[in-house]
Amino acid sequence: MEYYPEELRTPPISLVSVVGCPELHQTISSFLHAEQPPINTLALPDFSKISVLARKHKDPLASPQPVAGILKRDWLMKHRTRVAAAVAALFRADYVTGDPAQWLQVCTDLENLKAAVHGRSIRLIVILVQTNESEDVSEDLKIALRKRAEIDTKYLITFLQNDASELRQSLTRLASIFAELCNTYYREEGRRIRTRIEKRTFNSVELNIRYCFKVAVYAEFRRDWAEALRFYEEAYRALREMIATSTRLPPVQRLVEIKAVAEQLHFKTSTLLLHGGKVVEAIAWFNKHIASYRQLVGSTKNSFLHWDWLSRQFLVFAELLETSTVAIPSTLPSHFGTSENPLTEWEVQPAYYYQLAASYLREKRYCLDSSLSMTDSASANTLGKNPESVLPSVFVGQSARLLEQGDTIEVLPLSDAEYINYAITEAQRFQDSYEIIALFKKAYESFNSLKAPRLASHCSTRMAKEYFIAEDFNNAKLHFDGVSSLYRQEGWVTLLWESLGYLRECSRRFGSVKDFIEYSLEMASLPIFSAGEVETPNSKREYGPAGLPTLSRRESVQNEVFGLLRGENILPLTDGGCSLIITEEQPVRVDVDVISPLRMALLACVAFHDQSVKPGSPTMMTLSLLSQLPCPVEVDRLEIEFNQPKCNFIIVNAVKDLSTAQLDMDSQDVRVENAPSLILPTNKWLRLTYEVKSGQSGKLECLSITAKIGKSFMICCQAESPASMEELPFWKFEDQVETFPTKDPGLTYSGLKVIQVEEPEPQVDLILGASSPALVGETFVVPLTIKSNGHEVYSGELKINLVDARGGGLLMSPREAEPFSSGNHHVELLSISGTGVEDESQTQFDNIRKIQQSFGVVSVPVLRVGDSWSCKLEIKWHRPKSVMLYASLGYSPNSTEAASQRVNIHRSLQIEGKIPISISHCFMMPFRREPLLLSKVKSLPGIEQKVSLALNETSVLIVTAQNCSEVPLRVISLSIRSDGDEDSRACSVQHVGGIPADNAPLVPGEEFKGIFSVTSKVDSPNLEVGSVCLVWKRDLKLGDFEDSGVVTEQKLPSVIVEQPPLIVSFDCPPHAILGVPFLFHIRIHNQTNLLQEIKYSLGDCQSFVFSGPHDNAGFVLPKSEYIMSYKIVPLCSGLQQLPQVSITSVRYSAALNPSAAAATIFVYPSEPEFIVGAKKQETILV
Repeated sequence: MEYYPEELRTPPISLVSVVGCPELHQTISSFLHAEQPPINTLALPDFSKISVLARKHKDPLASPQPVAGILKRDWLMKHRTRVAAAVAALFRADYVTGDPAQWLQVCTDLENLKAAVHGRSIRLIVILVQTNESEDVSEDLKIALRKRAEIDTKYLITFLQNDASELRQSLTRLASIFAELCNTYYREEGRRIRTRIEKRTFNSVELNIRYCFKVAVYAEFRRDWAEALRFYEEAYRALREMIATSTRLPPVQRLVEIKAVAEQLHFKTSTLLLHGGKVVEAIAWFNKHIASYRQLVGSTKNSFLHWDWLSRQFLVFAELLETSTVAIPSTLPSHFGTSENPLTEWEVQPAYYYQLAASYLREKRYCLDSSLSMTDSASANTLGKNPESVLPSVFVGQSARLLEQGDTIEVLPLSDAEYINYAITEAQRFQDSYEIIALFKKAYESFNSLKAPRLASHCSTRMAKEYFIAEDFNNAKLHFDGVSSLYRQEGWVTLLWESLGYLRECSRRFGSVKDFIEYSLEMASLPIFSAGEVETPNSKREYGPAGLPTLSRRESVQNEVFGLLRGENILPLTDGGCSLIITEEQPVRVDVDVISPLRMALLACVAFHDQSVKPGSPTMMTLSLLSQLPCPVEVDRLEIEFNQPKCNFIIVNAVKDLSTAQLDMDSQDVRVENAPSLILPTNKWLRLTYEVKSGQSGKLECLSITAKIGKSFMICCQAESPASMEELPFWKFEDQVETFPTKDPGLTYSGLKVIQVEEPEPQVDLILGASSPALVGETFVVPLTIKSNGHEVYSGELKINLVDARGGGLLMSPREAEPFSSGNHHVELLSISGTGVEDESQTQFDNIRKIQQSFGVVSVPVLRVGDSWSCKLEIKWHRPKSVMLYASLGYSPNSTEAASQRVNIHRSLQIEGKIPISISHCFMMPFRREPLLLSKVKSLPGIEQKVSLALNETSVLIVTAQNCSEVPLRVISLSIRSDGDEDSRACSVQHVGGIPADNAPLVPGEEFKGIFSVTSKVDSPNLEVGSVCLVWKRDLKLGDFEDSGVVTEQKLPSVIVEQPPLIVSFDCPPHAILGVPFLFHIRIHNQTNLLQEIKYSLGDCQSFVFSGPHDNAGFVLPKSEYIMSYKIVPLCSGLQQLPQVSITSVRYSAALNPSAAAATIFVYPSEPEFIVGAKKQETILV
């Protein structure tokens, strides 16, 4: 929008004038300019300058002049800078109240000011400036001053200069009065002009347009946007009607003036619509504006003026959209636009207009070049030498020529021929290419931000073309490379053809032979089949250096590039560039991979006829080549490269000289094959089948096929498999016969460029010797033996893997870097210990060892035929788990062969890891001695029930170990180990009996018991007794692999130790005799310092009769014992239950009842006789 003057680009601002007291002008101007809306100020220092406010007087007797134009160029500037809507006259108060001469001067100044503004609707304001309050002007003088100035009371304002608050109030009042008077002035001026329009007091279309424009501007001064918009539209409509009727100016200049006025009216209308938030209406108005003037091109010689004007319309509207404060709608309504003029979603984006502005500017440059070619030198020099003699006229869109004759300057009109020559001269001064690039760049960046890559690529292409025209080939190549990638992806053949033509010329300018060849081959292989057409300048302009996309043009491009490959020199263009030539000293190599666009020029695929082959056995492979170039291509030599270099071979063209084909290859041991012909016809597979033999096991893959054409050019294609080969993107939708790369269609769908060369049969045995299950905790030994039966073993490597047998994967990854912890690993590979054949081999074996938790790698010494080597795998189970043991041996049967010639042997063994022994325990009180434990009586809910033991009382702990495995075991020892010194002092544990633990055999399912006495010495709610420590081993001799013993530990749960208040003991003989009475004593021991009341009872029993009370109560003194005695007579023989005894503590509300074992006694029918023999007496502890 910098093309327009500021008064047109910015909304009109009211103008007022202040006269006199220049020291206050800055204060008043700053305050008025800060108001909303702002007011500009025309400051006149004294009344001698008021002539600038006067209107120019016209001679009433002069004849009316014909209308010379539509809009005056400086009318808007005049009303913004020189024609004030109101005038304020500032007078000092002391001048008014002073002597008569001063009063007379004030009156004279007022009269002169009134005379200057006479004839305009300018209103007058009088301001009295007082220095302090003492200079107050009398009311009579104020009335006289108002009458002299002919103003109302409110238009006389007093300024108190030295009082800031009073001064601000006066300024506020002044601003309000100014705003009111400006609004009145512009309304009356607009009404005055509108009356002329309504009465039609004129017969000129130009005046109608001018008056509508003035009314709209006056409405803008008043911020009446609706009226301004209505009259701008009316002026625009009237202007459109005068295009074919006005004959005031020559045709070219008349059209230039109409377009210039239309441009201003359109700019004002669009600005008001966007200011009101009517984006859709503004776009519709712009489209209407363009449709009205798009066809008014003019003659061919001056058409560049039209395209320049049209480009500016799009540029200005784009800038208006971009700088508009109204948000662009993200979603458009369904009724967007009209049925006659529908709008698209891109028309709300400034980028859309930027790229059209650049496009029309390109058209302007093309027409300008055409005009220059048609203009003769004589007419071009008429005004070309002195373009400064042509200046803008008084009216918008008009120009005139200044003619100096001595001291006289005369303004003369221009003829159309003179104006066109002047316009051409002016147009030549500008660098259009850089302006076009800048516009396309703005559009490109905007479309990229809007995620519109196709539109962005269009702008990028236009930018690249402009860079090419400006001979900035680096930037041109950069942009053409970018858009070509998108064109290949989208499959746009014609656009890609055009871009490749420019890239081809850029490479020619750079002298890059390789790039020139690549772009030429891609161009020639595009699917273009149109017949040849006559190339015209328009086609050259449309398609650039590539020319028309025709089949004949493809053929010429191929012939040109293959002539270069054969050594012909491509001469540079007349407008610059380098000579292109290929020499043997600087050969060219082009690489083609699976995503390269040059696959169309040469596509190579390889298919092996078999999926696998024995080492040293031959197999067949088919090599297929396809070219989409329009002319047949003859190849001199093909080089086939494999991942195994010994399989590489060369195919030479039998037509060519064999020595030439084998250039630089005689010194290499490479197989050479002959082909009767290596000519690739268009879109037809060339199939070659040859035998390949590999003596190296592993994967055999064809890597590439290199075609050599001439002596200095090679094109290397990555080999592809027919089964996985992608179609050519540009050719897959073409209507042509489908062909297969192989004669056998089945091989086409299944053939691969890879074949597996099987490994030789191993002649070495790998034996894993373990069979029994592994037990948790023991070091399980797996013997492993390697025996050479027919192969010698070199560079042997043994790998051991432990894997979850249930499919859980590796127990521990070899790459895991975390430190090992037996708590989170079920199975651990401890070590691999072996015996070598020789000391040197053993040393090497020890140095190459890598053992991890579930993975191990060790080297195997060299073994001759018949030798063997053994090692032991030591594995430890921490938890029961089934594990697969994988052992892999890799070796080389020959010390001279490469590492890839290895033979691998794999063995596996499933080993079950099981729990060997389960340990249980129980606590028992002393026989016929029952303590009262309050923790049992008053157990709290929610607390885990623990075993309660009496303080300083000896309890019995019975530990039971049961063999849970299928393997016989031997118990070496069983003990209770305390966890610390404090636990050993708080609790004493002694072994008192049970099964002897001297290697006691333990068959599957059998139990082993140990009896311990436990004496607690500390009152504790959580006493740690210790851990059961069981040492065992297999009851199986494994020779050198026999384990010395496996320790199994199980922690005993903590117990509660408390002081029992009462302890009850039962005394009776160990046995009784039928009918013979015996004494039964019940002893109650009070361990507290309190008197304990007890209740006891003895129930009746059929097997016994007794003397004494059934129920009774008593008191037990502190720290004393209470004894109850009964005489009992047994009535039945055998194992009998004594009468049921129940003792209750009244204080604790707790009862004590003896256990069933304590209340049992054996009754003999008669007096028994005991015979003590010679054998050692056994002692049974109860």
